[in-house]
Amino acid sequence: MKKKVYIETTIPSYLVAKPSRDITLLYHQEITRTWWENYKEEYELYISEVVYEEAVRGDKEYAKLRIAAMQNIPELKNNSEIETLAAKYISYFSFPENSIRDGYHIAFAVYYKMDFLLTWNCSHLDNEQLKKALFKLNGQLGYNTPGICTPLTLVPPDIKLKMEE
Repeated sequence: MKKKVYIETTIPSYLVAKPSRDITLLYHQEITRTWWENYKEEYELYISEVVYEEAVRGDKEYAKLRIAAMQNIPELKNNSEIETLAAKYISYFSFPENSIRDGYHIAFAVYYKMDFLLTWNCSHLDNEQLKKALFKLNGQLGYNTPGICTPLTLVPPDIKLKMEE
């Protein structure tokens, strides 16, 4: 059985972005492309309306590329329980106004029992302090917590080493 992965908006963004001049960002883009092209078929991928809403923003050319990349990925439906859960996360983690959608990404991944929430947002999502607190909060609420990670976690180590050489 394939593991279920919620794809957060930074993944299609890194996937289609023009190569960065920043070496770290470029590495992240290349890891994303490598995972997308070679390993995504090993997983069941999902997005939400929040991902779609974020993906259509910004440069129209790149928005079209982001949407095209996500074209065949099933979209999880929103409901009142996700809204309630997102509100709890937003309040509990004191997400700033411009980051409240991060609470929704977590809520979708938790509600739909994803194995992973894949992201490059290391400030509000793939953050060790947040993950520890989320695990504790979800335990109190009776929910399982998905693994929140970057594509680095889902690319075999030998691939990463080849890219670093």
